[in-house]
Amino acid sequence: MKTDSNRRLRIALSKGRIFDETMPLFEAAGIRPSEDPEKSRKLILPSSEPDVEFLIVRASDVPTYVQHGGADLGVVGKDVLMEHGAEGVLEPLDLQIARCKLMVAGFPDTDLDSNRRFRVATKFTDCARRHFAGKGRQVEIIKLYGSMELAPLVGLSELIVDVVDTGSTLRANGLVPLEHICDITSRLIVNRASMKIRHARINEIIERIASAIKPVPV
Repeated sequence: MKTDSNRRLRIALSKGRIFDETMPLFEAAGIRPSEDPEKSRKLILPSSEPDVEFLIVRASDVPTYVQHGGADLGVVGKDVLMEHGAEGVLEPLDLQIARCKLMVAGFPDTDLDSNRRFRVATKFTDCARRHFAGKGRQVEIIKLYGSMELAPLVGLSELIVDVVDTGSTLRANGLVPLEHICDITSRLIVNRASMKIRHARINEIIERIASAIKPVPV
C-alpha cells in the first residue's frame, strides 16, 4: 500500500498498558489524542497536531497496519514483533516501557531436560518453535489465545510460553517460570515508505520521543 503524503500522519496504538505508558512520550513530542480511547468509540482519533491522528487497533495488528501503510508509525511490544516477523518496518526506538519477560512456564517439578516430547500451549507459536528448536527439544505446539495457565491445569499441555510481568497469575495457578526466552519492552516502529516520504516530520517525532525516554537503572 502506498503512503499518501497529503493525508495526516497516522500512529497505530492499542488500548491498555502500552497506550497509558506511551502517552507521556508522545506528549513530550507535543502530540496528544483529542479523546480518551477508553471512553470513545472512535477508531481514528485526531490529535493536538493538525497533521497527526491516532489509529486504535489490537496490539497484534499494529505491525500489520504499519507494514502495509495503513499507519505510518506504531507502538508495539517486542513479543508481537518477534511473532509477526517485523518485515517491512523500521524499529528506531526501544521505548523502555511495558516491561515484561517471555517465559516458558509449567509445574515446579517439570524436568525440561528429560527426553519426553512436551506439549506447549501458547499464542506465540513461532517464538516457541524457535526457542525449543534452539534447545534441540521436540515439542508439540498448541495454539491458544487466552488463559494459557489453564492448559496445564486441565492436562491440555505440560508447558506454556507466555509473557510474564509480576508472575502472580502463574503462582495463583500453581505454576512457575522454568526458562527465560527474552526480555520484552515496547518499540516504536515506522513504515519504510513513510520514512522516505515524510522523513523530516517523522525524524522530528522520533527525536522528541527519544529525549523523553527514561534511562534504564543499572
